[in-house]
Amino acid sequence: MDRRGSVTGASRTAGTVEGFTQPALDSFGTPLSEVVFCVVDLETTGLAADACGITEIGAVKVKGGEVIGEFATLVNPGEPIDPRVTRLTGITDDMVADAPGIEAVLPAFLEFAHGATMVAHNAGFDIGFLRHACELTDTRWPRPPVVDTVVLARRLTEKSEVPNRRLGTLARLFGSPVTPNHRALDDAKATVTVLHGLIERATGHGVVTDAELSEFCRAIPSELQRRKRHLAEGLPRSPGVYIFRDADDRALYIGVSVDVAARVRSYFSAAEQRRRLRDMLASAERVEVVECAHRLEAGVAELRLISGGKPPYNRAAKFPEHRSWVRFTDEPYPRLQVSRKPPAPGTPRLGPTSGTQAQAAINAIEAAMPIRSCRTRLSPKRLSPSCVLGEIGRCAEPCRHTVSVEEYASIAERAARAMDGDPAPVAEAIGERLAELAESERFEAAAERRDELGAFLSLAAATHRVRSLVAAGELVAAGRAKGGGWEVAVIRHGLLAGAIRTPPRVDPMPHIAKLRETSRAIEPVEDVVDAAHAAETRLLLDWLARPEVRIVHAEGTWATRLDGPERWTGTLPKPENPWQR
Repeated sequence: MDRRGSVTGASRTAGTVEGFTQPALDSFGTPLSEVVFCVVDLETTGLAADACGITEIGAVKVKGGEVIGEFATLVNPGEPIDPRVTRLTGITDDMVADAPGIEAVLPAFLEFAHGATMVAHNAGFDIGFLRHACELTDTRWPRPPVVDTVVLARRLTEKSEVPNRRLGTLARLFGSPVTPNHRALDDAKATVTVLHGLIERATGHGVVTDAELSEFCRAIPSELQRRKRHLAEGLPRSPGVYIFRDADDRALYIGVSVDVAARVRSYFSAAEQRRRLRDMLASAERVEVVECAHRLEAGVAELRLISGGKPPYNRAAKFPEHRSWVRFTDEPYPRLQVSRKPPAPGTPRLGPTSGTQAQAAINAIEAAMPIRSCRTRLSPKRLSPSCVLGEIGRCAEPCRHTVSVEEYASIAERAARAMDGDPAPVAEAIGERLAELAESERFEAAAERRDELGAFLSLAAATHRVRSLVAAGELVAAGRAKGGGWEVAVIRHGLLAGAIRTPPRVDPMPHIAKLRETSRAIEPVEDVVDAAHAAETRLLLDWLARPEVRIVHAEGTWATRLDGPERWTGTLPKPENPWQR
């Protein structure tokens, strides 16, 4: 039998042996050139299908390499869109306010996709949301065949070609004319190009029908995963933290979920293909669960457990002490430096953050003010060699004693005020520089300066928000819980002190009063220079920023400066290159 073929189809004839007619292999599936694929992408308010809503659906139908239909619509999710999601997708509450709800959109989409094989990049996410939407609207899920381009890419691309299997990376590999941008239709169009590129490669493995493609995509759980499935038995279907432990009771891996049982079961399914976690399962002997009142408490518990225990198979949040700070050196002519050493409380600084963002923030300050950037330790008693920055007026040249220690201290004080207070001197100076660079058509340099300013402003805003919440004392807040009741958190000096979920249809205030009485006492602090403390405070700030969360009680003052960096974020000019369309 001829096993060769291509994306445009293959001809395979039947044969006759002593009166027996062998069926053509095409009868075991439809040639790929005749299969209708519906490539779909969703934008949502979050990651969990059972807790978030759909904000946009985009889909492209293709057959034989040609587009035969498109579907695109915004969807009113029936809940506010998290500002972080808006920054990622550009979809705002105003954009979806007049959009149809999922109950109106879903029938139209299912009719558009009827009879097609659905395709998505990380299909579990998109198909999971569509199935949950069917449950919510009492609509029958049609159970179409599904192709996941992530699974295909894992089998058909090499690490030497691509560092990861993200949609943007694969779109560049296969030359997509559309760049993924977290908008549904554009991402679906990019996925079409990726699909066609992967199918072309799959034909080299003898895959020429939809049945063979399905079989090619199907990952089989390993014997290890099947043998250890019992570890997921009897776990709660509630929010919490799960801990995989080995025979010596050592924590191997820590995760969090709003449904612990479902999440842990997924590690023993064919969908789990990460070698690192399969290696972890080989050593796992039991799963411990820390049940939590709600998602926020679970997220905080996970953060504390990972940073405290440093389980070997976790990566994120394991070493908060490795985060970087922007701080001044301690010398007569101080300079800004990226340092892992925490600054003294009350001293000017930004962070903690990544070393990359910290350096970009320093670049922005140095571009706006004549503060020195050389690493030479300068002395007011002896001269040091000058550099080109001093010659072009970008540095006050303390190395040549052109400024006294006192005069240079005033320059450093201006930089400190921009970090700790009003960033206007930095933002305005770089704004003027952006205009000059754009006028001279130096667009790449302008974009670099703009990104550095953005790094400085976002880091300054994050630093100020953390310090403000830590100094606020006690704050009690509550957000609506799915199914009724309230998810309540008592926050003291930027740390979670207590959490409950109140019963539905009852007055929550007595429960909140009792929670305040029993919540953990936290020693008052006016500033935070501990990276783990700052990480937890940021997690709490993200929750407090959600539109559905309300402040119930506050002691002290929680405020943001009107002239602080928040007023500048989101206002950065984008230098337009007229040669790029």
